[in-house]
Parts: sequence; structure tokens; C-alpha cells
Amino acid sequence: MKICVVGMGYIGLPTSSILATHGFEVIGVEINKTIIDSVEKGRTEIQEPGLSIIVKAAVRSRGLKCQETTPDADVFIICVPTPINQDKTADLDYVIQAGNMIAPRIRNGNLIILESTVPPGTTRYVLKPILERSGLSAEKDFYLAHCPERVLPGNLLNELIHNDRIIGGINETSAQMAKKIYETFVEGNIYLTDTDTAEFVKLMENTYRAVNIALANEFALIAEKLDLNIYGAIDLANKHPRVNIPRPGAGVGGHCIPIDPWFIVEKAPDLSKLITTALKINEEMPEHVISLVKDAFDEAGKKINGSKVTILGVAYKSDVNDARETPATPIIKKLTDLGANIAVYDPLVVRFPITIEKDLQKAVFGADAIVIVTDHSELKSLDLTTIRPLMKDNPILIDGRNIFESAEGFIFRSIGRSTTTP
Repeated sequence: MKICVVGMGYIGLPTSSILATHGFEVIGVEINKTIIDSVEKGRTEIQEPGLSIIVKAAVRSRGLKCQETTPDADVFIICVPTPINQDKTADLDYVIQAGNMIAPRIRNGNLIILESTVPPGTTRYVLKPILERSGLSAEKDFYLAHCPERVLPGNLLNELIHNDRIIGGINETSAQMAKKIYETFVEGNIYLTDTDTAEFVKLMENTYRAVNIALANEFALIAEKLDLNIYGAIDLANKHPRVNIPRPGAGVGGHCIPIDPWFIVEKAPDLSKLITTALKINEEMPEHVISLVKDAFDEAGKKINGSKVTILGVAYKSDVNDARETPATPIIKKLTDLGANIAVYDPLVVRFPITIEKDLQKAVFGADAIVIVTDHSELKSLDLTTIRPLMKDNPILIDGRNIFESAEGFIFRSIGRSTTTP
């Protein structure tokens, strides 16, 4: 059986590689020629445990190829990005483009699966009409399903295989046909439903996380006002058997949590009051980091304009090289607007709009302030006694991830932590 996977990014490439190592002939379709060349050489810049090995194995076995043109196939899987527009609505251009690429290739009995995260109704009312321009009917001639990805960066391959999957079919037969593909490598349970429900379930999952993170962030802001330590309070609250409050932080990033909930708001803006409020709370956390920076500079008797501020970590979460939607971006923009000269250090991220210094000592040398945005493992073990002498007098440390309980010799600020109480 030949499978065509459209989009060879964070989901498409791992999915293609797994399918190829499970006996399928897989053709990856990608518009980025750099990615095509990389995959054809059995390489990937995506840093995930085991991924480079499985990509290399898939290519060497001739089970995986990558090209720019869409081939004939038995199964088409769409794994393209769904970014967000300025007005917070879903940008479905890549999904539409993928549908237009596949439509001329559809034959009787083909199966098309959309994995991209989309607003409810997209498979049925956006993708289906595009595919039916082939002259074939999704109800009679070909199968159509939505199977949203459910993975965590940093543990991607393990979760692709072991997590439960939700498959929504345009009809029962479509769902069953898609299940036959996924059950070849998925060891978790597979649950069948309709396309609209599957789309909604994916958004619900990420919205649940976004709302709970927003609650933690709001608790942190209140703790600061009440002169309390939010982290000690959370630890105690989480000793309740039915309470699990996440850690607050400098902001929410990644391609899912800050974006996907807006797809629900788009469909029911008048009813999405809690969701909208939660998203705004999370979006405002970088601005709160800036308020901590300003407060610390005032205490130090320094001006932000003309200062050097070093950002430690621009990945959206710890120990990944993914900087999509990172809170570091709005923090850097605001500091730049205030006249600061920005240096950036991140041990993992390679591609970022600002040059990333890979030598930590060079990054902090001569800095007035350090702002920790990402809690990489390396930064968690940072020895502040070796950093302080490299910085200017009255050095400032803004801890956006609760790495340090205190910072002797620094003017110290931490989200959710009193400036007077440990």
C-alpha cells in the first residue's frame, strides 16, 4: 500500500517514518526544498529522541521518499500547519492547498486523512468539497477522516505509538478504514467518532490545558499582590487528591496551546467567555515580565534604554529546540522598544529571528540584566556565582520559570514570588 503524507514537519515526518518502518511505501510531499533534501539524505533538524534514527532507517530501507509533487497513492494523510490570522481565526490556507494538491490524484477507494488541528466542521465543509472536485463522492467513492495528532514535543515518537487516538470519519466506513492504518503502529486504544466531534475533541484537550495554565498565572499575579510565594502555595494545594495546578510562567508558547483554543472561540464567540479570558491572561504574561524588569531596573537605579539585557532560553518549553509562538518574542520586542540591547542564549534552538549566542559567558558578559524565559535543564543548573562577575554592577535577574528561590548579589524578581518573602 502506498501512502502519501503531505507536510513533512513536526508531525508529518515522524508519522511518515513510522509508517515506512511498518511496511508501507511512503511518499512525503513538501514545498520546502531544504526539508526535501534533508529527508532524502535521511536527516532531520527536528530534535526528538530517536527521530533521527528512525528517519535514517526509513530512508535507507527505501520505504520513505520525499518530493515536491503529489503522487498517486492509496492513502493521503494531511499534516500541514494551521496558523492563526491577525483576527484570531484559523488560517486554513495550507489545508486548502493540500486538498487542491490531492484532488487531481484521488481514485475510487482512496482514503484521505486530515491530521492538522482545525475548527469543527473543517473536514466536512472545507476539505470535502475540495476533494470532490475530483468528480468522486466522499460518501460513495472515497473515504475521508480526521485523526488529530496527540503528541508532546520532547516525547514525540513514544506518544505517536503509545497514546490513544481519536478517529472521526465522514461516515462509519471511513472511520473504520482509517483505523486500519493507525492500528498498524498505534499501541494505545483507538476510538471512533464523526469528523466534527474529533475536531472538537482535539481543541478541547488543548483548551483544557490553556485554561488551567491561565488559572495558575492568575494565582501567581494575586500572590505577588498579597506578598506570597505562589510555588509553595501550589505545592500545598496540589496535595489535595483532586487538585493539580500547573506552574505559572513567563508565557505560553508552542503551536497548540496558545492557538488552538481560538478555533473554538471562532465558532462560538458569544459562548466562549472563559476560554477568551484564559487566553488573554496567558497572552499578557510576557507584559508582566516586562513590569518585573522595569521594577528591578528602578531598584537598581538603572535605565533600560541603552542597557544590555540577556534572554536565557527562547524555546517555548524546556529541553526542545522549538521556538514557535515562544513568549520570548514579545518580551524581546518590548525590551527593544524600550531601548535595550538584546543578547540571546539558547543551547538548543538553532533558528530564531535574532542571532543566538551559543557561548553563555559571551551572552551574559557586560549585561545589566538576565531574563530567564525557558527552563532548559542546562539553565536549571546555572551557577550564578560564575555569572555575576561577568555582568555590570547591580546585576538584575528576572526568573520567569522559578528556577531559583533566591539570587544572592542580584536584584531578583520571579513570577508569583514576593520581593520580600522567600
